[in-house]
Amino acid sequence: MRAIDALSSFLGRAAAWLGLLMVGVAVVAALGAKVGEALGRPMQSVALDELQWYLFSVLFLLAGPWALREDAHVRVDVLYGRLSARGKAWIDLVGGVVLLIPFALFAIAVTWPTAMESFRVREVSPDAGGLLRWPLELFVPFAFGLLLLQSVAEVARAGSVALGRPPADDREDRRRTAEGAPPR
Repeated sequence: MRAIDALSSFLGRAAAWLGLLMVGVAVVAALGAKVGEALGRPMQSVALDELQWYLFSVLFLLAGPWALREDAHVRVDVLYGRLSARGKAWIDLVGGVVLLIPFALFAIAVTWPTAMESFRVREVSPDAGGLLRWPLELFVPFAFGLLLLQSVAEVARAGSVALGRPPADDREDRRRTAEGAPPR
């Protein structure tokens, strides 16, 4: 679990840096368009536009496992917030086994053939000056594989707590500290 958690945390930090890079690419593209407009010559770049979209896609796909690791995902908290740690762990365990892991496996199975075909034909953008598409296509099932790994770690962690063992990490302490309560 610790190795998977460390990988997700590392990739989450990388995703944050990709966000900064994405903003930089957007600024360069916008400045190029404005300068081109002022000079009466188009200076827009299909490659820059596509790079911005690709960076956003990678950022979003990398942030999923990290958000799961940090418990930062959206949760409908009508009942969950009122449960004990063991009750929450049971919900997380069942949700992970019944919903999250099957979803990640399904997403890998569905995206893999498209990614392999894109790689096989060395897919590129249909727009002149566009980027290669196959690396991004290959990244999609890879990212769902990362989500699957983190899901397995979360299910193992929830299973441990549900069975009455102490949590395998400091997540509950971090949550309590964020809410203003002292750690356990």
